[in-house]
Amino acid sequence: MFLSVFDLFKIGIGPSSSHTMGPMTAADRFLREIADGEWPRPAGVAVARLSASLHGSLAHTGVGHASDRAVMLGLQGLTPDGVDPDKSEAILADIRAKRRVSPPGHPEYAFDPDTDLVLDKKTPLPGHANGMAFSAFDADDRLLLRRVYYSVGGGFVASEEELQKLKAQGKPPVDKNVPYPFANAREMLAMAAESGLSIAEMKRANEETRLSTDELDEGLDRIWEAMKSCIERGLSQEGVMPGGLNVRRRARYLHGRLDEEWRQNRPNPLLANDWLSVYAMAVNEENAAGGRVVTAPTNGAAGVVPAVMRYWLRFHVDADRKGIHDFLLTAAAVGGIVKHNASISGAEVGCQGEVGSASAMAAAGLAAVLGGTPEQVENAAEIALEHHLGMTCDPVGGLVQVPCIERNALGAVKAVTAASLAVKGDGTHFVSLDAAIETMRQTGVDMNERYKETSLGGLAVNVVEC
Repeated sequence: MFLSVFDLFKIGIGPSSSHTMGPMTAADRFLREIADGEWPRPAGVAVARLSASLHGSLAHTGVGHASDRAVMLGLQGLTPDGVDPDKSEAILADIRAKRRVSPPGHPEYAFDPDTDLVLDKKTPLPGHANGMAFSAFDADDRLLLRRVYYSVGGGFVASEEELQKLKAQGKPPVDKNVPYPFANAREMLAMAAESGLSIAEMKRANEETRLSTDELDEGLDRIWEAMKSCIERGLSQEGVMPGGLNVRRRARYLHGRLDEEWRQNRPNPLLANDWLSVYAMAVNEENAAGGRVVTAPTNGAAGVVPAVMRYWLRFHVDADRKGIHDFLLTAAAVGGIVKHNASISGAEVGCQGEVGSASAMAAAGLAAVLGGTPEQVENAAEIALEHHLGMTCDPVGGLVQVPCIERNALGAVKAVTAASLAVKGDGTHFVSLDAAIETMRQTGVDMNERYKETSLGGLAVNVVEC
């Protein structure tokens, strides 16, 4: 197993990594398959029309998560890290008006969103809850090519063949071509003890088998700059978020009150919680509005890690650039273990896999930069994850707004509490991180599908009924 820090932290757009970034990436993959893939190409016949269908969780919450828009943008040749959120509406309007897409390097293809983009709520695809199929037809409407893809969480996409191979082999094989190929927390701690290195140092050594030191550091700087910019934009915006729930942005107003309190030097026993919450809400309000965000490890949980980092940078005088890098590397090490042994997908295991994983990652990163030992870092991650076990994914209206925005705030608060408890101890604890991850996996298997990002249960139903 080797998941890069840049696999866990990907720059993209909101509102969802699995429901927005994943479909956009899949659409781009389909275009590349049309152009370069090995498939039977009848002589004198060319692709003239494209279509797409979304299934399972993607169909149930596709509009609220902008999955339909993501497919359209992807078939236009845009990618999550390249699309300008401020220009996307004009691009979508052009596609709807012309009923065509014109991706770079391709001819124009007929594509009418009203008929060629189907949200099929009745026919789930067998591989994963987030399934989608893309088809290409010739001018006589004969099917030339069909491909199925699955969005498996955090913006990761697998083809039907890739997913079948993964399931056949069980967990992905451990990558032995890195110095510290830990596949779980037990191995990570053993390697740290043997090498005398921190978790961040081991993760850095693994990353530097693929990147130079300068490339790695510059990439980590880009990730933090994107996170910081998302916070700052979120703190500057106001008004009602899109989607129809009429939920107003609150981060700017709350930030103004906190700033005023800060300038007046008023005592505030809830200071840490307040700042953590407003930073996390700023990110997730921006995500809900379709802005530029970083998966951490998903969009739905994108506010937790940046909020804890911003809090640390503001309130800890020894915070510096190296600490930012160590925080991200440590968090990515923990996130990689979670993804390898369980899931970070709300459609697979509920929100315990999104905000729970994010909180564990943030707790580990904070414990590391506070000087925690590897054992204390692992303890911090375990505490944070343990106290998210069983959390459902039940977005009201299929939108990443209620309860998702506040849920990130509470995930950040739990992360700081977990890190504080861990670094004040000696690293000895009763429940291991591996046990918590396995429990999360089992809980996700047992969880009813209504509570896995389908908006068919929980708050998604009861808020409307009330």
